[in-house]
Amino acid sequence: MATEIKAPVFPESVADGTIATWHKQPGEAVSRDEVICDIETDKVVLEVVAPADGTLASIIKGEGDTVLSAEVIAQFEEGAVSGAAQTQAVQSEEKVEQAAANTEAGNSPIVERQQVQDQAPAVRKALTESGVAAADVAGTGRGGRITKEDVANHQAKPAAPAAAPLSVAVGERIEKRVPMTRLRKRVAERLLAATQETAMLTTFNEVNMKPIMEMRAQYKDAFEKRHGARLGFMSFFVKAATEALKRYPAVNASIDGDDIVYHGYYDIGVAVSSERGLVVPVLRDTDRMNYAEVENGIRAYAAKARDGKLGIEDMTGGTFTITNGGTFGSLLSTPILNTPQTAILGMHKIQERPMAVNGQVEILPMMYLALSYDHRLIDGKEAVGFLVTIKELLEEPARLILDL
Repeated sequence: MATEIKAPVFPESVADGTIATWHKQPGEAVSRDEVICDIETDKVVLEVVAPADGTLASIIKGEGDTVLSAEVIAQFEEGAVSGAAQTQAVQSEEKVEQAAANTEAGNSPIVERQQVQDQAPAVRKALTESGVAAADVAGTGRGGRITKEDVANHQAKPAAPAAAPLSVAVGERIEKRVPMTRLRKRVAERLLAATQETAMLTTFNEVNMKPIMEMRAQYKDAFEKRHGARLGFMSFFVKAATEALKRYPAVNASIDGDDIVYHGYYDIGVAVSSERGLVVPVLRDTDRMNYAEVENGIRAYAAKARDGKLGIEDMTGGTFTITNGGTFGSLLSTPILNTPQTAILGMHKIQERPMAVNGQVEILPMMYLALSYDHRLIDGKEAVGFLVTIKELLEEPARLILDL
């Protein structure tokens, strides 16, 4: 009996989604809870799983199609693998064997196209985006079929040294055009809107990281043993930002039309770079969190972002954002607002520099800080005071502990 497979129910903030990848084709056997389809929204990628063991009967919405919340996207038949599926599997194996024979015979462009077409949709997409030829990838799947992991492993292999330099004729320079992902497109729209619809200004300062680094070196082993979490720098910045937000409520506020909304809670977003684009999961009620909870929360979000498991609820809301370009080596930058928030703090690379201390020159590990803010709501005095507060709290960590 055929069963309808529907798209997930989207939150109110998500209008629709796009079918990104079908991992199974009609007639193929699937296992219960096996991922059969990915749906990309402007915030996250949602997985659709098989409701039971059975066979994918038909696909109603193909790759690239737009789907609405709870819309039917496929038909599913529960039960044993159908004869058609078994026949298709045998035919697929025969095609792979034939393609391999053709490859040995000459690897012509026609043969290569056939090899790509014979792969599963997810594999076809991986081959196309990576520019890797199917004939160059060793398949480890059933019957020698190529898997997504095979493509990734092939890319990870170091390139073999060329026997001699190759001459490329004029006009043979290669270009590749791929559609922008829905998430990347949405990120671009939000960043462009932030620059066009806000009076954005950035103020800078620098912080001596030596006290934090010394405290971290002294207590990191005991901290990890006690809390099961690695003591990083981000937890100090989150806690310092939370205290500064308490002192400067306008930095924790947002603009809604002609109204100013002052938030009585502190939800700090931490910008994370993923393969699909920039995402900002939110730590809730950071004023109630200890350092270990902050570190564990950030680590959990980083793992979910890496695996594409972030949910919409993880990124909804937020009253302030911290972004750390220093992890990529950035020395200084002007971060763009994460609207409707009115401020964002940019961390950067720690670099030793000669500094004047009590009339003497000392080499200190310094970090530039950048605070971008919406000048419509936050005055320069407040913005500078906010950033100086963070600097003072970080340079004297005891202030954070003693609430000074």
